[in-house]
Order: sequence, then C-alpha cells, then structure tokens
Amino acid sequence: MNSLYVSLAHFPVVRKPLDDEKFGIDLGNLLSKLVADRSTPAFDKLDAIRAKLVEMHRQNLVKINHSAMEVICAKDLILKGYDVDVEHPLDASLVCDLFGVKGDGRAVVEIDTGFVPPEHALDPTSYYSARVASKIARYSRFADKFSLGSPLYQVLPVPNLFLRPPRTREMKEIEDVKILCDHYYRNPPITPEEIATARIHSVFLVDVDSGRVRELDPEAYGESVLTSWNAMRR
Repeated sequence: MNSLYVSLAHFPVVRKPLDDEKFGIDLGNLLSKLVADRSTPAFDKLDAIRAKLVEMHRQNLVKINHSAMEVICAKDLILKGYDVDVEHPLDASLVCDLFGVKGDGRAVVEIDTGFVPPEHALDPTSYYSARVASKIARYSRFADKFSLGSPLYQVLPVPNLFLRPPRTREMKEIEDVKILCDHYYRNPPITPEEIATARIHSVFLVDVDSGRVRELDPEAYGESVLTSWNAMRR
C-alpha cells in the first residue's frame, strides 16, 4: 500500500469558524425566503429557532441539511398555531427534532434526510427501514400527533403495519418489525408493545429548494409512494 494513503480516522475533525458562519448565513437566507415580512410573529419565532440551531452547530450537534428541513417544518407548525421547539428532550435519553404544543395537544416531528452510513452500504434499504420503524416506535408515544419529515427526493420506507390503526395489526407483522429493528437497534431494544401501539399520523414532504412542505396522511403516502417501493422489495 502506498505510504501516502492514510485513513482519515487517524486525524481529528477540525472545525473552522467559517463553517459556523456559513451555517448561520444559510439559515438566515432560508428564513428570509420563508417569511419575507420580518415584522410578523412567525418571523420572530423562526428566528429564535434559527438562533438555537446556530448555537448547536457551534457545538457540532447539528448539520445544515437536517436543520434546514427543521426550520421549514417549524414554519408549517407555527402557522397551524403550535408553539414550536427544536431538538427538544422528551426524556433522559430521547431528543426529538420538533416539538409543538397547541392547547393540550402535542406534536412531534422527526426529520430523516435519508443518510446511510458506509458500514451499511450493502444493506441500505433494510437499515433505513429499521431506522424509520424504530423512530415511529420510540417517538410516537410522546405525541398526540406524530409525523415524519422527508426530503422530496427520497422515499420513507414506512412498514405497512404502521399505515393502519393498531387494532388491525397482526402478531406476525409485529414480530417481523421487531426482528428487523433488533438487527440494527439493541440499545435499548424496541419492544413488541411499542411496535403494536405506535402511530404515525402524517408524513411531511419537504422541498428545501422552494421552502415548501406538503403533509400527507399515512394512507395517502402509502398509496401514492410506497406501493411502487413495496413492489420492488418483493
């Protein structure tokens, strides 16, 4: 092996101040596109979210592609009357991307950019399916309305049983999802009870380029998107 070929893992990642500056500029430009009138309450609320994400980026806790989608979905929730927080702790070990409160109702939105780490380059679909299933199982119990956010260019592989009410799920379906999740997520493991009772109420399709979002119910998402995806997986 050429001695000049050295694994990057041996070198620490050095953050540059310009990285933080670019992150702030990008979110600022996005915010101006989303809310042109800076005198509106929506702008002030989104600007507070932007400031929180900028500070978290300085701590190397968030990335721009994920944060941009959070801001777009936050605007949608704010316009629907929710008080919105980002990167919100739900318990001692679980933090959700967006947490909204409207009256007595709680909304949780988890954003997924579709990233698959290199170690799963040969099983990306199974890995991603397990991640989506685990998010629904873990997070939905904290919300009266639970949603997943996805960029427009990708498919969220939502397991079929989550597209239906819990009372219609069969034990074989629950066991299959449990096996899938256990293959990738064991700390802590997803329980059969979590899978049996979990709900997804909508999917946010996010077009970052335009700053627009479209909310679909699970049935509509399954019929319009997942039918073709499932056919390829058979």
